[in-house]
Amino acid sequence: MAKISPTHPLYVMMAELVNQEVSRHIGPRTPQQIQTYLTELLLDFIRTDRLYTLKTPEGQPITSIIEMVAEGDVRLRANSFDREREVHKHIGDFILFWSGIYPQHLTQIKLKSPADLACDYTHQGRESYHLVSTFDHAPYNKVAPVFSDLSQGFEDFAFILRQVSQKSGLYAA
Repeated sequence: MAKISPTHPLYVMMAELVNQEVSRHIGPRTPQQIQTYLTELLLDFIRTDRLYTLKTPEGQPITSIIEMVAEGDVRLRANSFDREREVHKHIGDFILFWSGIYPQHLTQIKLKSPADLACDYTHQGRESYHLVSTFDHAPYNKVAPVFSDLSQGFEDFAFILRQVSQKSGLYAA
């Protein structure tokens, strides 16, 4: 799927809303890379098929966070460290998106998946982003600090997404 161009009106609107909310609630020291990442996350997940890109070997979407974690563990299902990073990036994005846009959906996931009942989704989102940030070698070294910041400020960024969601009306529940 092609990404939405930074000059597209929807991208411009979302970027402005993210910037406004970050400035209002977190402050001007938030790196531009974080604001860009949040904008692109919102736009990427407009397409619901992007939410469930992780699949079982049979091709079924993985909806349980615990199953996603198993998919991203090189001791269990991940066939490489790059796959581990890819899956944990998705886990962080998935949890951050839902935490910000529609937190009730995470409760629905938990109720549908008994394995997830004991899972602290916020903690897992932070941990997944932290793991991604440890890939600090090429070709990932330039974005590793972004994931470290996402891990450390996870709840703040979920709040920012919630504010953007309410103001944009794109993700009305």
